[in-house]
Amino acid sequence: MMVFRVPRVSGFGAAARLSPGVFRASPSKKMARGRRGGIVLKSPREVDLMRVANRHVAEILQLLCDAARPGVSTWALDEIARKEIARRPIQSAFLGYGGYPAVLCTSINEVIVHGIPRRHHVLKDGDIIGIDFGVSYRGYVGDSARTVLIGNVDEKSRRLVEITELALERAIQICTTEHRLSDIGKVVEAVCQDDDFGIVRDFVGHGIGTRMHEDPQVPNYYDGPKLRLRSGMVLAIEPMLNLGTHEVEVLDDGWTARTRDGLRSAHFEDSIAITDNGPEILSRLD
Repeated sequence: MMVFRVPRVSGFGAAARLSPGVFRASPSKKMARGRRGGIVLKSPREVDLMRVANRHVAEILQLLCDAARPGVSTWALDEIARKEIARRPIQSAFLGYGGYPAVLCTSINEVIVHGIPRRHHVLKDGDIIGIDFGVSYRGYVGDSARTVLIGNVDEKSRRLVEITELALERAIQICTTEHRLSDIGKVVEAVCQDDDFGIVRDFVGHGIGTRMHEDPQVPNYYDGPKLRLRSGMVLAIEPMLNLGTHEVEVLDDGWTARTRDGLRSAHFEDSIAITDNGPEILSRLD
């Protein structure tokens, strides 16, 4: 959630290059032993805590996806999430983050990310909705997102959702110590190449741990070679694909990011631990 916004080039409207350390984590002394540059490598105990946080995320997100159907408001989805948080030993990772007013993001149709739940945003047959949710457990954050089909969805939108989910799956598969961070963007681009979908460049994935956003930034496109993946990294990988242009505009509420051409967008996200034995998806149910 709250995917990194890439700084824009003044006067041009084009995304600037990602700058190392712009979103630098501030680990505690206890965590600093595993730090490489601005990246915090998690210990097995820390990954255990993140596994628990993400288990809560996965369980609640599944409830939200099941509840998303025609006639349901995004406000009602937020209320479901709040009630689930209240009965568990967790806190919302989204509520109050930078002033954000809800515990989840609900992004309908042309909204890419950060859609705020509203009473008057009622799901209709044929919609698609991205539901993005995160919690904190004993100081460690879990984060995941899914795009859900509402009723009878047109074929183009179904294809968009299918390919976005496939891009996430393929990206996860190469999260090994034999690959580089930049290979994630290469894979997402390769999955999309036959469909001519717009790959969002203004927002990127991120490291995750005791903070929602840690280094490194994880773009969904290739912009040059980057560091090799290491055991102990935990990444929130989140492809965002549009039916049309990759260009983004943010509404007056300061949060809602939608496609500039008004065409639909899809978003999937998982929290992934890099291990010596390959990637571990923390944010899914068994």
